[in-house]
Amino acid sequence: MRKYIRASHYRSILKGISWRIIATIDTILVVLIVTCFFDSCSLENALKIGFSEFLIKLAIYYVHERIWERRRRGQEITQRTTLYKTISWRIIATTTTFVIAGAILDNFDSVALAIAGIESVSKFVLYYGHERVWLKLPLGRIRNYVFKVLRIK
Repeated sequence: MRKYIRASHYRSILKGISWRIIATIDTILVVLIVTCFFDSCSLENALKIGFSEFLIKLAIYYVHERIWERRRRGQEITQRTTLYKTISWRIIATTTTFVIAGAILDNFDSVALAIAGIESVSKFVLYYGHERVWLKLPLGRIRNYVFKVLRIK
């Protein structure tokens, strides 16, 4: 177990963007599969839901990340801590998915519910893995690398 060191806002933003890329691809695939299963296949709707989620959930993710930053200060990061964080995010994110899918599909029915339900399982596994990978990345080095690439001082 490592003792948790406070991560920067830059790290939270980069982590959010990396997560949203993974999550958006998953969302688009889940929406496409579910809508095809319900005989209303629509790549257009899958893309609308995926990209709407990208923007909305990026902001929500950042706030969630910063709240967990404050909560864990000085604590050891265990798999249990990651599990709790994953559960809290899944509750927020699955609810948001259901609302976005229902709004875009213009119906809060079994299709929107199936999208949110399937996504909750796939994203639970993906999010947990994403968290564990980011814990292994050294603090500060990601920011320094990005600044170097973007030539920011």
